[in-house]
Amino acid sequence: MCGFAGERRYDGRLADTDAVAAMTATMARRGPDGAGTFSAGPLAVGHRRLKIMDLSEHAQQPMLDNELGLGIVYNGAVYNHPELRAELKAKGYRFWSDGDTEVLLKAYHCWGADFVQRLHGMFAFAIWERDGGRLLLGRDRLGIKPLYYSLTDKRLRFASTLPALLKAKDVDTDIDPVALHHYLHFHAVVPAPQTMLKGVRKLAPATLMSVEPDGTTRQQRYWQPDYARTAEDERRSFDDWREMTLAALRTAVKRRLVADIPVGALLSGGVDSSLIVGLMSEADANVRTYSIGFEDVGSEEGNEFRYSDIIAQHYATQHERIFIDSRTLLPWLPEALAAMSEPMVSHDCVAFYLLSEAVSKHSKVVQSGQGADEVFGGYHWYPPMLETQDALATYDAAFCDRSHEEFLRVVDPRMATEDHSRAFIRAHFAQAGASEAIDQALRLDTTIMLVDDPVKRVDNMTMAWGLEARVPFLDHELVELAARIPGRHKIAHGGKHVLKEAARQVIPAAVIDRPKGYFPVPALKYLQGDFLDYARSLLDAQAARDRGLFRRDYIETLYADPQAHITPLRGSKLWQLAALEGWLQAHGI
Repeated sequence: MCGFAGERRYDGRLADTDAVAAMTATMARRGPDGAGTFSAGPLAVGHRRLKIMDLSEHAQQPMLDNELGLGIVYNGAVYNHPELRAELKAKGYRFWSDGDTEVLLKAYHCWGADFVQRLHGMFAFAIWERDGGRLLLGRDRLGIKPLYYSLTDKRLRFASTLPALLKAKDVDTDIDPVALHHYLHFHAVVPAPQTMLKGVRKLAPATLMSVEPDGTTRQQRYWQPDYARTAEDERRSFDDWREMTLAALRTAVKRRLVADIPVGALLSGGVDSSLIVGLMSEADANVRTYSIGFEDVGSEEGNEFRYSDIIAQHYATQHERIFIDSRTLLPWLPEALAAMSEPMVSHDCVAFYLLSEAVSKHSKVVQSGQGADEVFGGYHWYPPMLETQDALATYDAAFCDRSHEEFLRVVDPRMATEDHSRAFIRAHFAQAGASEAIDQALRLDTTIMLVDDPVKRVDNMTMAWGLEARVPFLDHELVELAARIPGRHKIAHGGKHVLKEAARQVIPAAVIDRPKGYFPVPALKYLQGDFLDYARSLLDAQAARDRGLFRRDYIETLYADPQAHITPLRGSKLWQLAALEGWLQAHGI
């Protein structure tokens, strides 16, 4: 896993190598093990490397194949690269490295853009053709690896992070009103292609973008989970689905052990991460595991150590508890905000930031449990979707942070827009391939909300410390299987029923038959004291006042009683505004 950047000009000028160098340098923490650049006429690229597969210099990037006339910069991990290598060797291709990067290069030459259909893993890449001048950008099916770009009539710039594009300057940093509407309704999720800035877009998951020498671009979506079920699917028993789920997850976990260094695990104590550790232990008897916790707040538990300890002891892992007093978090908040490619408001962003810092001292790659709730139906808003007669209203009431009417009271009149967020939900629900309300909600959460909340959060916070996080619940074959499982099997008995029953064959029941855990960082949910002062300092800063995104009377209402203004998903409305301002200020906007 790494970070890359580049520029492709189509105005007759040479690529700006200084701009590419500046973009690449900002991603040093994503790739602390190596760096490289390449330029040729209108194209320049840069790369920062984190060594996970093929630790030798043979796998250094940018990677050029002069025989094939191709080059690549790439971020991610393709787990089936040994199988693809063997297939390509049988076709006569020769290899000089042992990692996955060269496999992608030769797979593109062999199969064209359709080569992405053969990849199992997480990836973002830029491949260029020396002779034809075509550039191809691509992103994995579930958007695990990020890819941002800035497009003008003279050039295209692209990078693994949004702040990298800002370093190259020449970017329109005005706030995108549609993105702001999504941010304030979807707890900071801004679906692709929008970002908070008008001048920066992001490539959607499962999408390829081809760029011709004259600047013509074309985007193509190459994958979408299908929630339609065949007659055979409808006849399957619950036991059949349970066994298929366990087999597919076992394969997903095994795939994510492919590396030339040991793979650890983030262990929260919940069923998802516990099951991953159990399946990892089947293949590797020496797993390192890591858990994080905070102090309790009232009746809310701040950690799940008693459950993570059960798993660590059961499998005799090399386990490390990381306890953080939330009162010591404040100095880290500016760093966490600066590490975000886009503003995020989840309480555990800073927790993941500090967890990653601790884990990176011992491991460079870990498996993590993100995605299980979206893929297998673990959230509280899913059961009502089984019976609803109004899918949009039911989803809206449980998920959205505020009404459109409240939004109009939050933002300055110049940022007032139509109700884009509910229009987005309505349009997504109406797409073919999911006829039932429950499947429409699961599809939206899996392909949109998951990508730009927990998945982005984990990528940003782990990669800030040169730590690669792999997410087996987002194995695309597992997601395809889960999409076919009838909603009733997923939602029953508090959610994730089929997954929990599969887990019983692997892990102790004590971590399955327990309340669902949720431990926010207390200081960011209940803003008070120094944390409240910090939030106020961001919103009262001259830059924020000059920007004038939010109405001052609304801000003053939040100041008067922050605890009274909590979103349906238990987030602080005040922190939501402050986090956006903090992110903008951290990046000099």
